[in-house]
Amino acid sequence: MIEVLVDDITRLPVDAIVNAANSSLLGGGGVDGAIHRAAGPQLVAYCGGLGGCPTGEARITPGFDLPARWVIHTVGPVWRGGSSGEAGLLEQCYTESFRLAREYAVASIAFPCISTGVYGYPKAEAAAIALSVMQLYQADFARVIACCYSPQDAAIYLALLSQN
Repeated sequence: MIEVLVDDITRLPVDAIVNAANSSLLGGGGVDGAIHRAAGPQLVAYCGGLGGCPTGEARITPGFDLPARWVIHTVGPVWRGGSSGEAGLLEQCYTESFRLAREYAVASIAFPCISTGVYGYPKAEAAAIALSVMQLYQADFARVIACCYSPQDAAIYLALLSQN
């Protein structure tokens, strides 16, 4: 079962949280900045050695000062109208995050709403992609969480889940 929460992803007691990162992996705004601040300076130092991450891929780091043991950093696409392969890249973000989670024996994982902030991906379309991939992998994990920033975001996820 996929859980939908309105919460601060940096406070969740799960094995891994997913970071909606930028390609440098060195921190930014939104959830990325919040994760970097909560994890402490060791995270940016560790990420500095990774050489970045292309859109649609994922990298894993320790969680450092976070309750989560791991942070899976994935770089979502910038919305350019929908005809530039954005849907496939966003789907790949979730797939690659799950692949790393399985590789590192993660049992519980929480995702933010990837690409829907400053990257401008329409929220309902992004949630539909997120949920379709989460549903493919949920049986492999004890907990799969869609961690939403706002009640409005959570309502989108819950409405989509109720249609299934």
